[in-house]
Amino acid sequence: MKYEVLGATSLRISKIGFGCMSLPTQDASIQIISKAIALGITFFDTADLYDKGENERLLGKAIKEKRKDLIIATKVGNQWKKDGNGWDWNPSKEHIIAGVEASLRRLGTDYIDLYQLHGGTMQDPFNETIEAFEWLKQQGKIRYYGLSSIRPNVIKEWINQSNMASVMLQYSVLDRRPEESVLHLLQEKNIGVLARGSLAQGLLINKEPKSYLNFDASTVKEAATAVSAVSTLERTPTQTALQFVLQQPAITAAVVGIRTMEQLVEIVGTMSAPPLEINEIEKIKKAVPAHIYEENR
Repeated sequence: MKYEVLGATSLRISKIGFGCMSLPTQDASIQIISKAIALGITFFDTADLYDKGENERLLGKAIKEKRKDLIIATKVGNQWKKDGNGWDWNPSKEHIIAGVEASLRRLGTDYIDLYQLHGGTMQDPFNETIEAFEWLKQQGKIRYYGLSSIRPNVIKEWINQSNMASVMLQYSVLDRRPEESVLHLLQEKNIGVLARGSLAQGLLINKEPKSYLNFDASTVKEAATAVSAVSTLERTPTQTALQFVLQQPAITAAVVGIRTMEQLVEIVGTMSAPPLEINEIEKIKKAVPAHIYEENR
C-alpha cells in the first residue's frame, strides 16, 4: 500500500481510506476493518453524526489493538435534536469542545488524529470555531484539524483564517467541480485533500443509471460506459474510477465506504492495478463534461 503525507503535517495515510459512514453488522464490520488493516489501510474516517455516535463506538472497538498504527479521523458540528429526529448545525466553540470529549470516549482513545468540521457556512463564527480546534490541538486532544465541505467560499475562508491540515470534498468522474477553483488552491497551500464519493453512489460501476447532480441518466450511463471501456482484466471499473481520482495531483487519498470483504479486496487492489494512461484519462473526461459550482462561490 502506498502512503501520502497529509498536507504539511506528519500524518502518512494510505492512498485508500476507509469511510465508516455505513457499516454492516457489528461482527461483520469488525472483521472487515481488521482485514483492511492487515491489507495496509491506515486511515479510517467516521463522524459523531453517524448512527448517533454508534459508528464511532464500533470503529473504536474494531481498531483497539492497532490504534497506535492508525490515523483516526472524525467530525463535529452537527448536533442531534433532543427528540432524535434530525439535527441542527452548531459550529460553536462550546459544542466542539464538548463534542471531542464524547468522541474520544466512544472511540476509546485519548487523542484524535484528524478532527474535522462536518460542514460549514459563511455565517459561521469562524474565529470562534477555529479557536476551538487550535485549543484542542494545544491540549493534545487532537493532532490536526480539517474541514469537510464542498462549498468553495467556505473552503477559501478556512484557507485564509486557519492552519487546517485537510479538506474532505466530493470528487469523481461525475463530480469534477473541485477542479475549477478548489483543488489547485489547496495544492498550492499544501493542504491535503480527501476525496469522498469517488464511485458516485455506485453509478460508475454497477448501479442502474439515474440522474446525478446536473447530469441526466443518459449522461450517467455514458460515464459508466467510459469507465468500463478503459478498464481491463487487470483493472476493474471500480479500480479505474478510483484511479481517475487518485491521478489528480491535489488528491491525498480516496475515502471509500466498504461493506463486504469482496469490495475491500477489490478496492485495496486499486494500488497495484495498472495506472491509467493519459489517453484513458482523456477518454473518460471527454465522455462527461466538467461542471462548476453554481452556489457558494
